[in-house]
Amino acid sequence: MSITLFSQGAAGEVTGSRHFLCVNDKKILIDCGAFQGKREESDRKNRQWDFNAEELDAVVLTHAHFDHCGLLPLLPKHDFKGNIYSTSATRDLANIIMLDSAKIQAADAVHLAKRAARMGEKFDWKPLYDDIDVVDVISQFVTISYNRPQIIADGVKVQFTDAGHILGSSLAHFTIKDGDKTVRILYSGDIGRNDEPILNDPQPAPPAEYIVLESTYGDRLHETKDEILPALAKIVNDTIARGGNVVIPAFAVGRTQELVFYLHLLRDQNLIPSVPIFIDSPMAVNATAIYKLHPECYDQGIHDAFTIHHKNPFGFNEVRYTNSVEESKAISELKTPAIIISASGMCESGRILHHLINNISDPKNTILLVGYMAAYTLGRRIKDGEKQVRIFGDTYTMRAQVEEIKALSGHADYKELLAYLKSMDLSALKKIFLVHGDPDSLITFKKYLMDNGFNNVEIVERNKQYILD
Repeated sequence: MSITLFSQGAAGEVTGSRHFLCVNDKKILIDCGAFQGKREESDRKNRQWDFNAEELDAVVLTHAHFDHCGLLPLLPKHDFKGNIYSTSATRDLANIIMLDSAKIQAADAVHLAKRAARMGEKFDWKPLYDDIDVVDVISQFVTISYNRPQIIADGVKVQFTDAGHILGSSLAHFTIKDGDKTVRILYSGDIGRNDEPILNDPQPAPPAEYIVLESTYGDRLHETKDEILPALAKIVNDTIARGGNVVIPAFAVGRTQELVFYLHLLRDQNLIPSVPIFIDSPMAVNATAIYKLHPECYDQGIHDAFTIHHKNPFGFNEVRYTNSVEESKAISELKTPAIIISASGMCESGRILHHLINNISDPKNTILLVGYMAAYTLGRRIKDGEKQVRIFGDTYTMRAQVEEIKALSGHADYKELLAYLKSMDLSALKKIFLVHGDPDSLITFKKYLMDNGFNNVEIVERNKQYILD
């Protein structure tokens, strides 16, 4: 039996997950995500297609974040005609995320063409894909429930285990058989944290000889969950007392729903005043609707709220979901304080850019960061305290307060990743491969694992082939 692993994305970096599992003459792709960061560099990487999609026997999608699913529509454009396996919630969320990306790319093309015309420059940039390509790739999805093994190629089964990261997220466990030989390989995708609102805790995966493990926060510890509500209440109350707005760049899938849940708790306990809370992201509105359709992914409290008590934790009196451009523009005309949650989470596109333009230069306002900011993104520049930032080609002076709640991260930190590993049966484990982390994070996490008894740990290099025993 011949088994080879290699990665063309999320190797020595966080975004652009694209991992390959080759078994004899079969080739399986795990995730097909978009790169995010410096715009020109990301666009170049997203257009690089270093493999023949026709040769793929199957594609497995661990979850629906853009850096894991964002380039799936390119597969049928490159003649992939096979199946894409995921949970049903992941398929539904991936659909709206890819459609949103197609819409943003189309709008960017129009904007950039007009700008080039004004400056007398040549313009030949085209979107990577459009909404028709998204429809095409969605038709290739085959959904699998958690803990249900599915044959996806000769001698290869996959089983999904709840990763507790976002709705429908999973660890992909492969069982490979060839004659009397069996090898098991686990791809972690992204692993969530225990005691998150809404979602189940990450569930222990079946035993494996090899684990390909994410390392996003391999060098960091999160604040405890107990600090979230007090920190959020203080930021909201302080900002409103100044007469300002709280502007929150948030991922439309996962983080937005979590924030609404926490704000709901604070209002129920009268710990924050009654002010308008705007969810200004069409994708977040659609994603919240999808959350309502998948109670199989909820923890017990949220499941009971929906199914027994018929309550909706994602909507209360102060929350206003906006869809139209006119509704979005009207937010800037408010004369009273508000909380504005908008996408994208890394401030690279979407309506959040307009809200930053309207709020970033006023010291009464607060920009609240609640998630990972990749290097070179606008969100990272705000996080790093740059005083001058460029948005849509114009420069703005940062005068608003910048706050961060690190405990809201959806990724396990290094102690939580170790605890997850120890929740598994590790008796057969031979090796751990580290992916999905910045270089410092990978190096620190490798040392931490080895200090805690894992003797065979390797950092995956882009395009390097790893032949398994």
